[in-house]
Amino acid sequence: MVKAMSALAGLSIAVASTRVVGFAPQAPGAKLPIDNFTVVRSYPHDPSAFTQGLEYVDGVLYEGTGLNGRSSIRRVNLETGNVLKQHTIDPQHFGEGITVFGSDLYELTWQSGLAFVYDRTTLTPKKTFKYTGEGWGLTHDGTSLIMSDGTEYLRFLDPATFAERRRIKVTAVGVPVSNLNELEFVKGEILANVWTTAYVARIAPDTGRVSGYIDLGGLLAPSERAGVDVLNGIAYDAEHDRLFVTGKLWPKLFEVKITNPR
Repeated sequence: MVKAMSALAGLSIAVASTRVVGFAPQAPGAKLPIDNFTVVRSYPHDPSAFTQGLEYVDGVLYEGTGLNGRSSIRRVNLETGNVLKQHTIDPQHFGEGITVFGSDLYELTWQSGLAFVYDRTTLTPKKTFKYTGEGWGLTHDGTSLIMSDGTEYLRFLDPATFAERRRIKVTAVGVPVSNLNELEFVKGEILANVWTTAYVARIAPDTGRVSGYIDLGGLLAPSERAGVDVLNGIAYDAEHDRLFVTGKLWPKLFEVKITNPR
């Protein structure tokens, strides 16, 4: 996964018979809805954080960052953006998606084939799992970990052993959708950043079908876009029904409300 591209906020989901990477051609009568958003509030975000994973659990914001020599996992103060606690990853590893499951925090690596498990409170390493292929995004449905690897497949994994329980093929209008990056399980569906774009796919966990997209283009003002990378990072506060999003090297994190499809 190339790590230095700007979000293409104006990218159309599809046109006629031309396939856009990560999306499916819109066939007559099969057009997928595209949801809009409103910003509820913005918060400070560390502009040096190459955000790979984002979680909000029990009043705590967790963030995983990437790049070799700069990868970390963090407990962050949502209101101020200040890092409360941090564990730096060995520079040979490129940190990727994270998720909090029970008392543990799981983290993927891009090409090392390793997943690290930490105590979510102290960020103390507890164990390591191996997997094949690349690691991109990570979330869970309360029973299984759910992992993306850059392909059109999502893997459902046993949290205790990291063994694969099943996998689904993600499709939109019958066409495979790849480049699925950061993941979040929200209200029975999987939300997935589609890498290099400002779109989030809404995926059914049983079938892998994309029911629609959320267009998050335009979150940053033009004056805030210098030096930033792609939209990446979705966190859900289940207790207060709040959805947070940010991006790699972004100066802000946003609470957004999803509005009706256009």
